[in-house]
Amino acid sequence: MVFRVLGPLDIEVDGRAVPLQGARQRTLMSMLLLAPDRVVSVDALAEAVWDGSPPATARNQLAICVSALRKTFKKAAGLDDVLVTSHPGYMLNTGEHRIDAAEFERSAALGREAARAGRPQEACAHFQDALAMWRGPALEGVLAGRVEAEAGRLDSLRCDVYEEYAGLRIGLGQHRQLLSELRAFIHENPLREQAIAHLMLAQYRSGRRAEALGTYRSGRLRLAEELGIDPGPALQDLYELILADAPELGAAAPAVTVSAGPAVPTQLPPPVASFTGRRTEIALLGALLGKVGGGALPVGFVVGAGGVGKTALAVRWAHQVAPRFPDGRLFADLRGYDEEEAPRRPGAVLDGFLRALGVTAPQIPADQNERADLFRNILDGRRVLIVLDNARSFSQIRSLLPGTGQCCVLVTGRDAMAGALAGDYAVESLNLGALDENESAALLARVAGDGRLAADPAGAARISALCDRLPLALRIAAARLAAKPHWSVGTLVRRLEDQRRRLDELSPDERGVRASLRLSYRYLAPGAARMFRLLGLLCVPDFAAWAGAALLDIEPAEAEDLVEELVDAQLLEPLSAGTDGQVRYRFQELPRLFARECAYAEESEGDRRDAVRRVYGGWMGLARQAHRRIYGGDFTVVRNPSALHPLPERLVENLLDNPVGWFESERAAIAALVEQAAQDDGAASYAWGLTSFSVTFFQGGNYLEDWRRCAELSLDAVRRAGDPSGEAVMLHSLSTLDIVQWDYDGARERQGLALRLFEEQGERQGCALVLRNTAMCERHQGDLDRAAGTGRESLESFRAVGDLYGEAYMLGLLAQIELERGEAAVSLQLSAEAIVRGRALGSKRGEAQSSVRLAEALTGLGEGARAEEACRRALELVRESGDRRGEAHALRALGEALWGQDRMAEAESVVLEGLSVAREVPDRFLEGRAAAVLGCLLAIRGDRPGALERLRTAARLFADVGAGRRWRERAERLLGAVDMSGPDGAGGGAGAPPDPEELFALVKP
Repeated sequence: MVFRVLGPLDIEVDGRAVPLQGARQRTLMSMLLLAPDRVVSVDALAEAVWDGSPPATARNQLAICVSALRKTFKKAAGLDDVLVTSHPGYMLNTGEHRIDAAEFERSAALGREAARAGRPQEACAHFQDALAMWRGPALEGVLAGRVEAEAGRLDSLRCDVYEEYAGLRIGLGQHRQLLSELRAFIHENPLREQAIAHLMLAQYRSGRRAEALGTYRSGRLRLAEELGIDPGPALQDLYELILADAPELGAAAPAVTVSAGPAVPTQLPPPVASFTGRRTEIALLGALLGKVGGGALPVGFVVGAGGVGKTALAVRWAHQVAPRFPDGRLFADLRGYDEEEAPRRPGAVLDGFLRALGVTAPQIPADQNERADLFRNILDGRRVLIVLDNARSFSQIRSLLPGTGQCCVLVTGRDAMAGALAGDYAVESLNLGALDENESAALLARVAGDGRLAADPAGAARISALCDRLPLALRIAAARLAAKPHWSVGTLVRRLEDQRRRLDELSPDERGVRASLRLSYRYLAPGAARMFRLLGLLCVPDFAAWAGAALLDIEPAEAEDLVEELVDAQLLEPLSAGTDGQVRYRFQELPRLFARECAYAEESEGDRRDAVRRVYGGWMGLARQAHRRIYGGDFTVVRNPSALHPLPERLVENLLDNPVGWFESERAAIAALVEQAAQDDGAASYAWGLTSFSVTFFQGGNYLEDWRRCAELSLDAVRRAGDPSGEAVMLHSLSTLDIVQWDYDGARERQGLALRLFEEQGERQGCALVLRNTAMCERHQGDLDRAAGTGRESLESFRAVGDLYGEAYMLGLLAQIELERGEAAVSLQLSAEAIVRGRALGSKRGEAQSSVRLAEALTGLGEGARAEEACRRALELVRESGDRRGEAHALRALGEALWGQDRMAEAESVVLEGLSVAREVPDRFLEGRAAAVLGCLLAIRGDRPGALERLRTAARLFADVGAGRRWRERAERLLGAVDMSGPDGAGGGAGAPPDPEELFALVKP
């Protein structure tokens, strides 16, 4: 662990911050850190924590605080011996841990020792290291009086070290570089006479004698005003020497000369032999060349995940453009992400660059800023290409940037840094992604070196996919194949397809895929690291940030920040926003597998289970709310016992402003989550609950394969779990799907099983739903009287359980049945009642369905104008809600209503539109119905060939989907009526149109 007190209190483990909770913990830790390895009494701690007024319960409260801190350290680092109880209080056991204050004092002592031994440059290096540890006033933000007193001692020590450092630098002739530093220091510490003396001497030696005298006068005035004293003897003596222009004050600054070293440094490593593709990316980097000499320094960034080939691309491009930079090519691996070694310090990199440029060792300044100044001076006017590989942050590269636009810099790294340079430099940024399929296959074949991959292109494509088309993974996989001549491509595919072994297969040594991912993971902050590993537990293709909020049980805004940290670290990919406006994210498969490994290694079984269950509950809660918005309440679904995870109301409102659009964004994730829950012991109820709430959207979007897979997986899960209610619900769901797909025999079989289970559970709403489906089957199979009786039984059951939508739906279905029984007046009454019920629920879907049925009844009664009005209302409703299937129904019914008013051209146009929508859905039965109406309209217009083509299409579509016998018979009768109207038919003379009333009677319900 690293403890930092030279600035705000900060604690880290492996680069990840350890959060402290509240001022009390911060004060207690500050007291212990200021006395490492020494016991601090409870009384002293209490006085500090409560600022001299501790309560009677102080001892107990401190014990609780210490216990909480121990748990924090245990969770963050697996350590339980950091805080030790020792009479009469507590002690911080430093052990192998680091405390920056101790390191500061150690470096300062080494600096003083070197200064005494006459080694000023070495002393300056130690002092620089010591001062670099400071991030602000010691323990800034900890307000306890006792802490502030000790922090003041550290601040004073910092000032002492800086003054010693400045004195040595003046002796080394660095007075000009010190001017601005010393002014800033004195501005913050105006009563430090030694610093005033240093500034006066630096000004004098820089030829600014008047400024040096002015500095003395300002210092004397400040000392008099604030302390009522005169400057000390040393400062007064210096003032007199400057007045006298004494010779002993002069000192010439040593000149820096460049030796006859290599005139053109060429540090680029050799290009990767197996480099493949990347033509587009190389062309994009070429834009940097056009900016050379344009004034601002051209700086390019190649950003991407570990193993994506950033270094290989940068080196390949650098070699290609090397002739454009005749004054040299510099290269440095900054080790920003290195497991074995610390990131390189800019000062060390500058030392190497300066030596390569011919500066001799004695002439290289110890100060990093001075090295940077010298570096820029030497490069002024020269054309040099600088490649900074594996950069960790902008601060690591800032000092390495030349000051001239004749040079060019290319930086590679995993974190986006271009924004920090925008406006000051000519920046080009390239986010490097995976190879495409052809490039992946070429790389595999090149590394493997034989014909096995070329002979099995399907296997090669599968290996590419399993490697995420990541160059590092592809090279390792191909090398594995090359080393195993007795393996077939299929052998490697099988080994990689085992998710438990894939990372092992692609991580043969410390340079493999797992190591590359670990380097990105280790630098994540604790919250982002936990988000990463828990997201790895989800088997969804993509997700929005709110899913991360459910995983960690945090606010969505906080979750979005953590997810974006993972994007910045190249561990997640952002996608475009879904139709719900939420940005969606996805894992590549290899990072997801690594995240899952981390979750199993670092999270307890209970924490993993709870996190995933919260996600199930979050998705199911949203699906339930989406269902409620469509139906006006918790109607037409059986109650699910699973616990829902609450999300902020405002978020839910934003997400579900358009429920259909939300489902479009989430459909693939929901289907995957159902599969995961179905395979998760104890989560079967989430599987069938998500499926049940999603049925309307599966049906409305014609996602019938997703519907069937979710329902069948859930059915298997509830049967394994012994959940009869869930089994009945999924049997009912599958029976509904059977009806949609015209499999009435299969539907009736499932309905019988579901009804028995519902009756055994006393689940009346479930019984009502099964009876509804049974009535639909009986209607489609032509048994209208039985359908009417079953439908009324279902209606009464819905009324008994208070399912208002179910009641409205059954009123509409009964209206349809009565219309087909020839009872148009009864149908009209039932449709009107259904509309009233649907409107009262605020259900656009229900009102639209009933309005179409009302229109059909009105059309049958010859009231075309009222039918048109009902259809246009239905169209308005379905278009508002994005219900394309409902739109196809409404357009076909509107066409029939216009036909009934002899507005044939309008009718034909509307039905054509309905036919187009039915194809888009797609729904072959709706397409068949629209084609049948259109065929009739064409026949009436006299276009007999066009009419026959449409009617044959309708007949074929009805047969393809397995529609009921009456629909097939209707299509055949329509074909017969039109065919008979031809020149050889029995219907009259050549080309005589059929009887419109006959066709109208055949096509209407």
